[in-house]
Amino acid sequence: MKKTVVILLAFLACQLFGKIAEAQQPNVLYILTDDHRYDAVRAFNQMLHGRDMSELGYVESPQTDWLTKMGTTFINTYCQAQGCAPSRASLHYGRYPFRSGVYEFEYHNNNAQHCQPTLPEQMADLGYQTFHVGKLGVRIKTVKNGKVQPHQIYQTDIKFKTMHKDGFTAWGKDWIYEVDGKKLEKPLSNTDFFVTPDGKFQYNSLQLEKERPELAGITEKNAKKYDILRHYNQKKPRKIDSGMIISGVSSRPAGENRDGFYTSVLADYLNTENKPYTIGSQTVDGVNPSKPIFIHLGYDFPHTPVLPPADYRVRFQKHKYKVPEYSQKEFDAMAKQMQKQVEAGFSDHYTDEEKQKFIQDYYAFCAYGDDLVGKAADAFIEYSEKHKQEWMIIYVHGDHGWKLNDHGSVSKFTPWDVDCHNPIVVVSSDKKRFPAGKVVTNFTEFVDVAPTALAAGGANLKSEKFDYLDGLDLAKVASGKAPVRDYVIGESHAVTGPRAFIRTKEYVFSMQTRPDKTRGKNMDWARNAPYKDLDPALYHFSQDPNEVNNLAFNEEYQKVAQAMKEKLINIVLGDNRVEVGWGKKADGTQVYRSNFAPGAHDYKLELD
Repeated sequence: MKKTVVILLAFLACQLFGKIAEAQQPNVLYILTDDHRYDAVRAFNQMLHGRDMSELGYVESPQTDWLTKMGTTFINTYCQAQGCAPSRASLHYGRYPFRSGVYEFEYHNNNAQHCQPTLPEQMADLGYQTFHVGKLGVRIKTVKNGKVQPHQIYQTDIKFKTMHKDGFTAWGKDWIYEVDGKKLEKPLSNTDFFVTPDGKFQYNSLQLEKERPELAGITEKNAKKYDILRHYNQKKPRKIDSGMIISGVSSRPAGENRDGFYTSVLADYLNTENKPYTIGSQTVDGVNPSKPIFIHLGYDFPHTPVLPPADYRVRFQKHKYKVPEYSQKEFDAMAKQMQKQVEAGFSDHYTDEEKQKFIQDYYAFCAYGDDLVGKAADAFIEYSEKHKQEWMIIYVHGDHGWKLNDHGSVSKFTPWDVDCHNPIVVVSSDKKRFPAGKVVTNFTEFVDVAPTALAAGGANLKSEKFDYLDGLDLAKVASGKAPVRDYVIGESHAVTGPRAFIRTKEYVFSMQTRPDKTRGKNMDWARNAPYKDLDPALYHFSQDPNEVNNLAFNEEYQKVAQAMKEKLINIVLGDNRVEVGWGKKADGTQVYRSNFAPGAHDYKLELD
């Protein structure tokens, strides 16, 4: 009898402990912005440079500044790839591009032998309900019954393409098959349109005007109405209906553009408990307060089209900005791959007035987005505290950065600091794990986001199940219990072609990694290629913070360049590198590996 009672009490204790442990799983809100320069946040400028404003001029960010006061800022975080899709893949997989095989904008499937579940899928396994709204950018598919199909990684996923077709936007860029109920002879692809406050679509297309003569003049009219400035190549004439929009004004007021709707959709989800509800043409289930939640909020701002609401735009037009300088001398010294990117996004041919406009509007858009981030954080914390639940916010400041005539370009895709330096702020109800106001200066990387969320959710990162993760738990980084990185690394193939970088506090070295993009062939090409063929770039960051002077061929820096080159080659090409022949339909699962330097990625790099 006594033995039975003891066993019963032990069982009840275990059950109770399990419930307590489960109850302590924090709700997690993971926020990610897009094309976001770190200097758009005053707190980041203060931490890095001892000033509130950007070197270019006025910025405002009260909500993000508030997050840094409430939580821990990992100020020296770097992204793994300077393009939307590969960067977001590294965040959602917790893996470097050279370990996931996702290097640019390719679709990829989860049936390849090296693939592992994504972060939200792992969180679901831990008992979380998962929810996503906004931009995702993880181009994952699956193969079922021999057919390639879309694969949804969040249990509840509010599709942004459906949202903008429902009018939850101020602009759009998608295939258009009919206008005003009439089918088009030829569908409009990559055509910008604007949506008015009353939900009317205003199209911007010379092709549409040609097909519908009664609409003649609408493209020019709308371009003037919204004061549109598009990017155009200096060698080609301007066009009023093509090229990314780098300056203009939103067709809708603050709170009613695409990002504004993302924020209100999140709030509605948190306020709608245990019952289905509609968002435009979509029907979703409301939140279940009895389970922990993992939410991903993917903002579009300040990605092009850069269209801040009118009130923000007017305020920022009062400020004059220092335009980053650019010279032919700098261009001539650049690596050829980086020259290619600069030419693709070249901007130094714009007038002084136009440069002021696209800088003013960019920072105005950032300020507007900052307000939305604050609203989302408030709604999430209010929900968690209402239900007396622990909570954590992981705020990732941009999937990468953005140039505003830095190096003569408006774009991303390069390993310059302005493109890949993206701080992370973690705010938690558990101040022991993430102390308020703490600033961590050690290197951190985007691959750290997945292990941080998983560890908070109760995952045992030491188990074999999570051996694939490349990152570190940021809670351990903050407490000094994680390895200290001497460097950060990354690789991206978009626009520039295959190029990897390694960065220390003093230097950044980058080089071409492959002769071309043919997967599985010449994987170790860089080991034996002449140094010049690697198209190297070396910048002494501490002495040349704007990374203007390429020292890759400077005799005084050859020891540094060679040491960084060898370390980079051994890591990204020789320490369990993966390349995959995905194919155009993402149906390929042929995995190619290179592993001539296992263990090379040890966080250590000594330079004289």
